[in-house]
Amino acid sequence: MRKYQKTQCLETIKLLNQAHSEIARYLEKKHTARALSLLEQCQQGAITIGTMIDATEGEGTEAVRCLESYCELLYQIHSSLQQKLSINLWQTQKKLRKSLSKAENSLKYHISTQTEALFLPYKAAMWDSLESVWKAADEDPDCNALVIPIPYYDKNPDGSFRELHYEIDQFPDDIPVMRYDAYDFESRHPDMIFIHNPYDDGNYVTSVHPFFFSKNLKQYTERLVYIPYFILNDIDPDDREAVEHFCLAEGVINADCTIVQSEAMRQIYVDVLTRHSSRELRPYWEKKILGLGSPKVDRIRNPREEDYHLPKDWERIVCKSDGTRKKIILYNTTVSTLLKNGSALLDKMRENFRIFQVNSQDIALLWRPHPLTEATLASMRPGLYQSYMELVRDYRQAAFGIYDDTANMERAMAVSDAYYGDWSSLVWLYQQTGKPIMIQNVEVLAKDA
Repeated sequence: MRKYQKTQCLETIKLLNQAHSEIARYLEKKHTARALSLLEQCQQGAITIGTMIDATEGEGTEAVRCLESYCELLYQIHSSLQQKLSINLWQTQKKLRKSLSKAENSLKYHISTQTEALFLPYKAAMWDSLESVWKAADEDPDCNALVIPIPYYDKNPDGSFRELHYEIDQFPDDIPVMRYDAYDFESRHPDMIFIHNPYDDGNYVTSVHPFFFSKNLKQYTERLVYIPYFILNDIDPDDREAVEHFCLAEGVINADCTIVQSEAMRQIYVDVLTRHSSRELRPYWEKKILGLGSPKVDRIRNPREEDYHLPKDWERIVCKSDGTRKKIILYNTTVSTLLKNGSALLDKMRENFRIFQVNSQDIALLWRPHPLTEATLASMRPGLYQSYMELVRDYRQAAFGIYDDTANMERAMAVSDAYYGDWSSLVWLYQQTGKPIMIQNVEVLAKDA
């Protein structure tokens, strides 16, 4: 039986016990008609519980047998009242309570509970922010853990929806995925829902389908859990603009629990949320924000075998003529740096590509742009978008390096020998590998050869 169903049954039993006192009170005041009506409601409540148990556990359970005995007792009392026979109120209450108690104990202790947990990623490249939590849930025999990728839209500059994306076919083969339109959220009412998109309608670049906004999902679950799809570098708590964007997102406010990367980050979230609400609410935020760590780190520390397997077109680029492998440099570019520096960053990237192409006999460049780069530029910087897409085209046609737009970020981190590029959350993750890291300076350009 599902956890929320068991909770509903136990809550109904609690109401039935309360109704017994009301029945006695009506009978004391000679309100026989009201007592009869309440007896009938009690029987209907017991039948509802029994039907739910039969549906989930099959017929013949001890709990249902106890409920049948309870219903028989209700019928006997009802019949006696209709025949105007004398009834001992104290004995009647005692019998009802005792009969229902047997059903309650059987339900509590003899019917196991299964939790249903939904994981709702929207971009396959961000699945690593949920994966280790899903694995733990999937290994729990008392948990039915489901991965349901959800659709999302690119946005136009005016905020309207543009292209619809659904990446269910981009998830790893070992992740059993289910279509979002094959799951009835209302009738199944999952016990827990995990999300990694906190923005609802507050993202200027993309938007998950409105059904999957955190403010809507709350009504379909007992516990909404938000885990950020990103890891933040050290943030100055006094830098309000940098911090508030993340801490005050709709998903943080609406979730029953938010899990962040560290205890230090938890304190930042709590401080910001308290500052924007009231001091009295600080205990509420302290209970709601948990610094348990990020699943993204778990993924880096426990790479999968496929994270080391290179596609054939990559092998052609990274292998020398004698069969040995070149040094692989992971080149990471971010949306924020591109928005800040614009064409200056494109100039820097062109120069980088030229240098790496000259040295391509010994070094293989693995360029991995942020997965939202194209959508962000199309929405926020359409003039820069065309220049960027031309740069991507030229790089891919030159074929001296790898262009990695796959969902498997961990593979790029596992096979590369060093990191070069923008300062981002990926730097923090790459530090966990112990490999060299160099941050590019957009303002520094080499002299023409």
